Amino acid sequence: MSLFANPAGRNFLGNSAEWYKMAILGFLILNPILYYTAGAYVAGWALVLEFIFTLAMALKCYPLQPGGLLAIEAVALGMTSPGTVVHEIESNLEVIMLLVFMVAGIYFLKNMLLFVFTKILVNVRNKVILSMIFSFMAAILSAFLDALTVTAVVISISVGFYSIYHKVASGKDFGHDHNHSDDGQLDKLNENELEQFRAFLRSLMMHAAVGTALGGVMTLVGEPQNILIGARAGWAFDEFFFRMVPVTLPVFFAGLATCVVLELTGKFGYGAKIPEKVLNIIVDYDNYEGERRTKRDKAALMVQGIVALWLVVALIIHISPGLVGLSVIVLASALTGITEEHQIGHAFEEALPFTALLVVFFSIVGVISDNQLFAPVTEFVLSLPTASEQITALFIANGVLSAISDNVFVATVYVTETTKALADGVIDRDTFDLMAVAINTGTNIPSVATPNGQAAFLFLLTSALAPLIRLSYMKMVIMALPYTIVMSIVGYIAVANFLQPITQDLYDAHLIEHHSATVDTTSKGGH
Repeated sequence: MSLFANPAGRNFLGNSAEWYKMAILGFLILNPILYYTAGAYVAGWALVLEFIFTLAMALKCYPLQPGGLLAIEAVALGMTSPGTVVHEIESNLEVIMLLVFMVAGIYFLKNMLLFVFTKILVNVRNKVILSMIFSFMAAILSAFLDALTVTAVVISISVGFYSIYHKVASGKDFGHDHNHSDDGQLDKLNENELEQFRAFLRSLMMHAAVGTALGGVMTLVGEPQNILIGARAGWAFDEFFFRMVPVTLPVFFAGLATCVVLELTGKFGYGAKIPEKVLNIIVDYDNYEGERRTKRDKAALMVQGIVALWLVVALIIHISPGLVGLSVIVLASALTGITEEHQIGHAFEEALPFTALLVVFFSIVGVISDNQLFAPVTEFVLSLPTASEQITALFIANGVLSAISDNVFVATVYVTETTKALADGVIDRDTFDLMAVAINTGTNIPSVATPNGQAAFLFLLTSALAPLIRLSYMKMVIMALPYTIVMSIVGYIAVANFLQPITQDLYDAHLIEHHSATVDTTSKGGH
């Protein structure tokens, strides 16, 4: 009889596979045994590997629950303390505010973003140009907004267009209710068209998802770990951008070039064009929606555009991203008539689960910090003879770990370790700055290799769209492979050869202020 056949067993981690439940239960039993027999260092490393396992298996169970159980056990065993966890949370309050308020704020701009992407899709007929635009737009939006939110917008667009065609192909009018996940009423003559349309949407979604990575790496608010790294280094919005440019700009153009080559060659699942009949249906629907759009709807779109402009300006003038997000919530909701509590509550649904998971990250980081788990890795990197070798080693290490686990977790660990090295006088400020760039680019660029590496990729894979367009885990890995290879190679070359001299030129041109006194050294020693 199965251990999980009884009601309590079935409730444990819900619908997760029994082998997964058994693995988590085994971890919870193993950790105390290791702690009291082999010591905190060995038990700590086991905990880190177990937590990485929960991230890699995110499709089996969202990591918050199993990872949270491991974190609670670690605190109960004394591998870290509640005070350490609170300290880590306080040190990374900017990141938490970014996730809570900025993602929720963009929710109130979604209609405007949907409108823009819709017009692009129905007016650009060349697939190569369309793919470039989707990738470019996703990059620009992610640089100033948030990669996860931009992905959510593109998913909404794709689900909308899929449902429109599916409804018509099933013999219904635009105004009728329809379940687009049920192919039972689909005309057999339309099945080939639908398969081609699915391939078309898959390629657009992957180009856009990679675009969020290309743009997300560039700015302070593009990815959650960016603001964490920027806060530890004391970099404002513009300084962060210029610090990253020697690496992010070559990678950006390499990514766009890869997009073009993939569409022209049709390799790795790309190149599919939208069927003419499907395009005509979507154009008709766009006209249908345009005719129904009221003056109030148009005014709301205009207001959302103005609020989006304020968001960009506010970030450029160095207002806290979390506060900017809160201002966007207030302005966009107040000026578009969204005043009921349940309407506002929907805006926070996407961000809060990941925010809670981030706090669990900080608990694991507390275990790493209190038990000096990464000290040997850090010592190896710092033992390399030149600063250039140390920086490239960090890029590689962060890239590999991010691809197999999660980039926010990896960045949190390594920026904490390098901050300690600076505080202890092991490295100088210039080396720390270059290492921070290597950590940020290393965790953002090679992590496109797998869905668990990037939050936006995982969000796409677990969305309602993925089964509709037949986008599986392995399909994402295969479609991301050429991007991973090209972007990682270009990123490595840039880090190894261009980062230090170009950054120095920026200093000389006074484009960057040297914030030697503002680095966060609060992580020095214990807590």
